[in-house]
Amino acid sequence: MTRGILFLISAPSGGGKTSLVNAMFEKASSSKDGRKLCVSVSHTTRPQRPGEEDGKNYHFVSDTEFHQLRSESAFLESAEVFGNLYGTSKAWVEERLETGLDVILEIDWQGASQVQALLSDAVSIFILPPSLDSLRQRLTNRGQDDASVIEQRMAEAVNEITHLNQANFIVINDSFDTALSDLEAVIRSAHLSKAHQLKVNEDLLNGLLSQ
Repeated sequence: MTRGILFLISAPSGGGKTSLVNAMFEKASSSKDGRKLCVSVSHTTRPQRPGEEDGKNYHFVSDTEFHQLRSESAFLESAEVFGNLYGTSKAWVEERLETGLDVILEIDWQGASQVQALLSDAVSIFILPPSLDSLRQRLTNRGQDDASVIEQRMAEAVNEITHLNQANFIVINDSFDTALSDLEAVIRSAHLSKAHQLKVNEDLLNGLLSQ
């Protein structure tokens, strides 16, 4: 069975990556011939927000539990963001990839760097807002944070954007539908890359090249 592809999707807070990933996953799940996708569920020490489900949005754990897992090298990557810890289960991701599933990993630039250092074939996608003003408006409209937290997130967003050069693809989330279409195009194009085709169609390509 052909190994799946790991997609690393990063964006500043409020950039819309979660909404885009959810919409892409729903479309793939309802399509008979769609790409088989799964979304990695990270561990975090962040407090659970209203409407979030443990095991679906995140695995919510205590600081002690998180540090124990990290000491056991259970994470593919881990990072501290806004004073909270986040980590991705190494075993969970590897199991899905080996079954041929593509794995979507929503991750900040720090975590993406760690994963890319370990898995060179991971595909990194950076989602950007059309402007900083629009990003501020999105953060305000969410109604989840007070003014001081929004300012902190804006400062972090500016820093996050400076790391976009490490991404393989960039998607501008101005029109949601267009950004979703662009994201789906990236997924498809990754499966058409020379490196992936050499794995999927090794016998065919070797046969053609031997003539």
